[in-house]
Formats: sequence, C-alpha cells, structure tokens
Amino acid sequence: MEGNFSINGSENKLSFASEDTLLKLLRANGHVDVKEGCGEGLCGACVVLVDGVPMNSCQIFAVQAIGREITTVEGLGTIQNAHPIQEAFVDAGAVQCGFCTPGMVLVTSWLLSKNPDPTEDEIKRALDGNLCRCTGYVKIIDAVKLAARRVKENA
Repeated sequence: MEGNFSINGSENKLSFASEDTLLKLLRANGHVDVKEGCGEGLCGACVVLVDGVPMNSCQIFAVQAIGREITTVEGLGTIQNAHPIQEAFVDAGAVQCGFCTPGMVLVTSWLLSKNPDPTEDEIKRALDGNLCRCTGYVKIIDAVKLAARRVKENA
C-alpha cells in the first residue's frame, strides 16, 4: 500500500504493508524519536500527535493516518533548536534514560495547547498514560509546570 503522510510538516509518499502500525511506518522511515515500548498502548513511549491529539502510534494502523498531520517530538524541536518544553524537561532534571521523554513532551505540548496554566492534578491526569521508570514523576511534573511558564513567556 501507499499513502501520503504529513510528518513534522513535510509531505511524504510512503509504502507500507496493510497490517503495519503507524509506529512501524514512522520508525521504518527514519523517525526513531518515536520509541517502541509495550506494543499494547499502555506505556506511552510511542505517543505522537495526530492532528494535534496524542495517540499511541502502536495502536493505529498506518492506513488510518493517511492524510493526517503527524507530529513526533522532533517536529517540536531538535537538539540544535529545542522547544521551550524540551528545554524545561532538561532544566528540571526530568530526563534520565530518555525513553519516555518524547511521549511526555508531546503530551505536555497538547496539554498546554488546551490549558496554558494546568493544575498539578490536571498535569497528572494528562500524563496518566505515560509510564516512567526512572524519575518517580516529581521532576516530570516540575518540568510541565516550568514549561507552562516558559511557553507563556514566549507567547
């Protein structure tokens, strides 16, 4: 099968098997910033934004994403040009092994686009589907709060 995909603002005509997930399609085409975790939609490592909404890419067939806007963490910012959310995660010490970080950053981006000043409970609810085995979440929540301040300052 073939389809047109908008990934991080670039239009791509990509080939894939009918049973391929969006995760498999993205990773096969160089988007290794999308992590493969549990494969069951439980850990959040593979989160991408599809039309601005966080989704577990292991739970979506590639065919379902044809013509939709897909954003990976590299679509927000890169090492050379980091987004304020990415900088906040580093500055708050919320990045350890880094495996969960892309999903956490994308969910934070979605949350702040809907609610620029979330409470701690709202942050916890938004991040509920993202598992981290390193930080104990305190630093991640601190990072989201810091990101909210920085995004507002840069607006």
